[in-house]
Formats: sequence, C-alpha cells, structure tokens
Amino acid sequence: MNLRRPRLACALCVLAVLTACSSSVTKTPATTVGGSALAGVVDYTGLTQNHVTTPVRYPQTPPVGGDHNPRWQNCGFYSSEIVAEKGVHSMEHGAVWITFHPDLAEGDRAAIKKLTNSTQYVLASPFPGLPGPVVATAWGHQLVLTGVNDPGLAAFMTKFANSPASPEPGAACSKADGTPEQ
Repeated sequence: MNLRRPRLACALCVLAVLTACSSSVTKTPATTVGGSALAGVVDYTGLTQNHVTTPVRYPQTPPVGGDHNPRWQNCGFYSSEIVAEKGVHSMEHGAVWITFHPDLAEGDRAAIKKLTNSTQYVLASPFPGLPGPVVATAWGHQLVLTGVNDPGLAAFMTKFANSPASPEPGAACSKADGTPEQ
C-alpha cells in the first residue's frame, strides 16, 4: 500500500487549516461614509500585533497589519520608500497609509502630499508592486484606487483615519521615526 498520498493529503489539510486560522479575508459590501457608498474595501481579521525587530513577510501588498517594528513612522508624506514594519505600526495607532507607485506622476504626488499635510493620521509613501496606482490601507482594511482623484480615497480617509476600530486609536503618529516632507 502506498502511504505517500494519504500523508500528502494530510499535510495539505494541515497547511490549509493553519492558513485559515492565521487571518481571514472578506470583501465588504458597500461600506457607507456620510451616506456615500464606499465599495471595494477588503477587510482582514486575525492580524497579530507583536513588536519585532526583524523583517516581516506580509501576505498583502502593501501590508494591512500584523507584527511590526517597535518604532512607528511619523505621519506625513515621504517621496522615498519607508520601512513597511514602521508603517504597519503607524496603522496600529490609527493612521491611514496611502501608498503609490514609485513612478506616479509628480502632479499626483503633489496632490497626495497636500492631502497628508492637511489631515492628521495619514502616512503616504511610494511602495513597489502595488495592485493599483494608489492604495489606501488602514489596520485590517484596504482599498485599491484608480488614482489620486478616485473619490474613494477621501471617503476611506474619513472612515478610517484615527478610527476607534484601530488597535490603538489616538496613539502618537509623530515623535518617532522619519521626517515627513512639508
């Protein structure tokens, strides 16, 4: 009797159970913000919140939460990539992290910069390999946008910036690492 197939099947089942238990993904129905629909938000649950000093391999691009650096990234606009683990820590504090393609047009970068400078609890930086030109992420929530002028961006920020649903709402989004551009 060949025992390889049952062992392989058992190993695959264990892997599936472990993957399912680590976090789950659900696509929300149209979330409403001020009476307007905010469709397309993907929610993630079961995220860990440990402080680690080593790099983390996140299953999402950009990350939506999980283990992170003990230091957070100061909120604001950055024209260079930031350490993902520090961005995740900022989201734990209630920040919305706006990530954009590194080759995003200068005018669109300026619009994001203006947005981050006029709103608290917003972090923005380029991020390679995004599923769209701009992605808005809060702890456990993500929205892929068509661009900086997508109306979903403002609605997402309204709903999730310093949200009481974040793990540490109201915690500092400054006085840590990085110097945002003005």
